[in-house]
Amino acid sequence: MKTLRTAEIGSRVKVVRLHGEGAVKRRMMDMGITKGAEITVRKVAPLGDPVEITVRGYELSVRKADAEMVEVE
Repeated sequence: MKTLRTAEIGSRVKVVRLHGEGAVKRRMMDMGITKGAEITVRKVAPLGDPVEITVRGYELSVRKADAEMVEVE
């Protein structure tokens, strides 16, 4: 399973599934990270947290733990 956290810098990926439950999953969906959304990985901090992405035309930073919940292809 490939996750957003393991995606290469500069790569463009498509969301397959969101793992997680409740408020965490809802927060991710509210940020625009939904099934079928295309995401570009912009930067990753030196220690891997946070991951900077572009989704639906805006830039967003997500924590490493949250990025692991996003399954991509």
